[in-house]
Formats: sequence, structure tokens, C-alpha cells
Amino acid sequence: MHPGINGKKFPNKPAIIMAGSGKTISHGELNELSNQGAQLFRSLGLKPGDSIAIMLENHHLFFPIVFAAWRSGLQYTAISWRLQPSEVEYIVKDCGAKAFITSKFLEETAQNLNSSLSGVSKYMLDGISEGYESYEDSIVKMSKESIEDECQGGSMLYSSGTTGRPKGVKRKLTLDPLPYNEDDDDTGLGRALLIYGATEESVYLSPAPLYHSAPLNFVTGFLSQGCTAVILEKFDEETALKSIQNYKVTHSQWVPTMFIRFLKIDASIRTQYDLSSHQVAIHAAAPCPVAVKEQMIEWWGPILHEYYAGTEFNGMTIINSEEWIAHKGSVGRPLFGTVHILDDESGKEVPAGETGSVYFGGETATTFEYHNDEEKTKSAMSSQGYSTLGDVGHLDDEGYLYLTDRKAFMIISGGVNIYPKETEDVLVMHPKVSDVAVFGVPNEEMGEEVKAVVQPADMADSGPNLEAELIAYCKDHISSVKSPKSIDFEKELPRHPTGKLYKRLLKDKYWP
Repeated sequence: MHPGINGKKFPNKPAIIMAGSGKTISHGELNELSNQGAQLFRSLGLKPGDSIAIMLENHHLFFPIVFAAWRSGLQYTAISWRLQPSEVEYIVKDCGAKAFITSKFLEETAQNLNSSLSGVSKYMLDGISEGYESYEDSIVKMSKESIEDECQGGSMLYSSGTTGRPKGVKRKLTLDPLPYNEDDDDTGLGRALLIYGATEESVYLSPAPLYHSAPLNFVTGFLSQGCTAVILEKFDEETALKSIQNYKVTHSQWVPTMFIRFLKIDASIRTQYDLSSHQVAIHAAAPCPVAVKEQMIEWWGPILHEYYAGTEFNGMTIINSEEWIAHKGSVGRPLFGTVHILDDESGKEVPAGETGSVYFGGETATTFEYHNDEEKTKSAMSSQGYSTLGDVGHLDDEGYLYLTDRKAFMIISGGVNIYPKETEDVLVMHPKVSDVAVFGVPNEEMGEEVKAVVQPADMADSGPNLEAELIAYCKDHISSVKSPKSIDFEKELPRHPTGKLYKRLLKDKYWP
């Protein structure tokens, strides 16, 4: 259900709780605030199908703004606040935003954008800056009643853009009227969550940046179900565990890098919090190293649920802990869509067990496009009408999907295909390794050789001795062909808060 229903059904129930500040917004307040936002958008002349852009930290007003846009029939683009001003400017202009909303926390970036966003209505939370109006002061003047022409909008989110400009993933807006009868078919924002046992009593913990596709959509979904969403201002291992205990969290979502950080904190911290309310821990973004997932299941119990999907939402696979134990390393079988493994050269489907490019078929396969990039859209489609996210993998005899790596990161050394993920999964389990990236670098004889860049747990350990220790460790666990020939050390790897590694930024340093 949408805020107009939940606000009346659960007027005093917390919808949003900020874990750090304790700031709380009830479902009744969420309805009123989103109505006032929708009224503001209409007062600016924004009509169904128009676009707005949102650049905010994990803020208590993030979702009132999202729901305001959604119930106004607007297309909303959430932008990473970690981008450079030129990158933000490009996205705001590319998505065609007629309004831009940011915060005082991001004033420096906002001021760098001020002059370039002429004709765009600009608003700021928690204060004002030159060229920006106060969002709070603007909505307080607006009616708390719903706008007359409510209809369903939707998001257009942009890829991280590790190579070239980021691209918006666009779907056609339905602009369907919002149903106020609970028996009517509604938005469906929360329907997918039923597979995770979500109910009105569920409490969902979101530890990741809200501008990313998964946190944005899952929090929206849980709120639409009438649940409570506990939001971390930023991820911290102990704060996350404390939040599960204090708010009796039932559902949560993570990325593998968070699991790795959990496992490397002191055992006394790991065991001092009561996690008994925790029923479902969802994870995605990247395949989880087998050893990491085994340890997390041992600690949290068989409550881990993994899925594979992209912002494109062209298909989705899911797998629970029991299935995963029987198919270790798999990301599951399709919840919707069909999985096809195609040979890159022939374009034909390969048998079970053979590696190829992963494609989704079915009704959802071609329901997206890359905004203003017809060529990229075409390159993601196969002749059979399937679409790909650019991953490589295989199916087993039971139809379970296993991801090998991103196609773009495959190393070809002496004619042998090497997938860095296998090497990364080994190295990250070494106690002296905090983070790792593996990729190919030039080799005159072999074409490429395996290089690892490691973020050590203690930078003081870096040097030839640790390099030799880690190479030997790899050779004890995987073949020498897959083991790094050399290792460099960095204080911190360029990793997105959602867990995505900007490997290209590292790799480019080694290529002419």
C-alpha cells in the first residue's frame, strides 16, 4: 500500500527511524510530508512524466521526498553524493530534471552546481545556500492533502560509471492512478518482499547508501507494506549489530564486503549483542565468497537469502541458505525471467556446466533501455530477445546459476581465461588482508599476467615479506596460473559504499 493508506492505517507507527540520531517519522507523517512534497511539485508546474533529481546523504526526509515524487507521477533520479560536481551536473541534465533537491551537508557540491543548473528549481534541506530555497520552508506552506491527479511515478537510476559516463536505466512510467481501496491491485512495491516473509510487523534494517538501487527499492517496498525501516546514517559494524538488538530487527540487507568486515571484528563484539529477532538477512551486489558465507551462516544461522539482479530488473534469481548449502557458490534460480548462458562468438546457448555470458529472457528482459544511449541498449540485447548485465557464469543440471565474474575483468594469460574473483575470494580470507582487487596487467610473453592490489589490515605490514606470504597462500589454495605474480599495497581501495569496487581506477594505472 502507499502512504495514503498506511498513513491512516498506522498513523502513529514509526515508518522511518534514523539509527544514529533517533529521528523518527511515523506513517502518518510520511503521508503528510509526501503529500506536501507532491503539492510543491505541482506548484512548480511539474506534471506526470517530468523528472526530478535528489542528491542526499542518508537523511530522514529522503523517503518523504521519494514518495512525493512517486505519487506525483514523476521520474526521480537519486544521485550519489560522492560524485564530483561535473558528474552530478551531467546526470541532472541528462535525466532532464526540472527540480534538484540536496542538503546543507552537501553545500560545497551544491554551490559548484548553482550556475550550471539554470532553469532548474533548486532546494536544500537543513538550511539554505545561494541559489537554493529551503525545502522544509517551502513544503510547510503546502496542503497536507493529496493532489487531485495522483498517479504512479518511478525511478531512473544511473550506473556507477566506472568506465565512461554513467547511464540511466529507464523504464516506461505507467502513470496508473493510485488505488485507495486496499482490495485493489496496488503498486506492487512490497509484493516481492512476501518471499522473505515480510509482514506489517517487520522491522527492516538498511545499512547502505539510500541512493543505490537496492536500498532505495527495498526500503520503499518495506514502507509500502506498513513496516518500520531503520536506516544507518553510514555503515558501522557495531552500530549495525546494536541496531538489530535495540530495534528488534527482523529483516536486513547487506553486501559481501560488509560480511567480511563483520567477520574481522573482535569476537567479543560479535557475541555481545542479541540477534534473536533477526529472521532474514538479504544480500546481493556481488557474489559472496563461499568461505565468508559459510562463516556468516554459522554465526547468524540459516537466515541468509541471496539474490542476483540489476538496476535494469530484467530478471532475478534467488537462493536461501538451505539451497545454498547444497549448491555452494550459486546465486540461485529465477524468481522471474529465464536464465540463458550464451557463447560470445556464436551467440548460441551452451550446455549446463559450460561458462558463457549470462542473459535473462522472459517478459521483463527488454522492458528497460539506457537513457540517451541506443548503442549501449542494443549491446545488452541478444538476437533471441534476451538481455545481459555483463556477467559471466554457468548453470548446473538443476538450473542453479553460478557467476564467475564480470566479462570486462576476465584475464587472458597465454590463451588461458582467468577470472579474478576466484583469486580475490582466496586472498580476502587471509587475516592480514582487509580488501583486495585482482586484474590483468601487460606481459610481453603471455599477453597479461595476474596482479593483485591489497589493502592490508595494517599498512605497516606491507612490503616484500607480506607479498611473498600472500602469493604462497594463494598457491596453497588455487593453481599457480590463477595466483598473482606480484602484489602492490594501497592504504585504501576505491570501493563504493554499496560494496562495488572501482577496479578500473586501479587497473588503468598499469596500462599504457
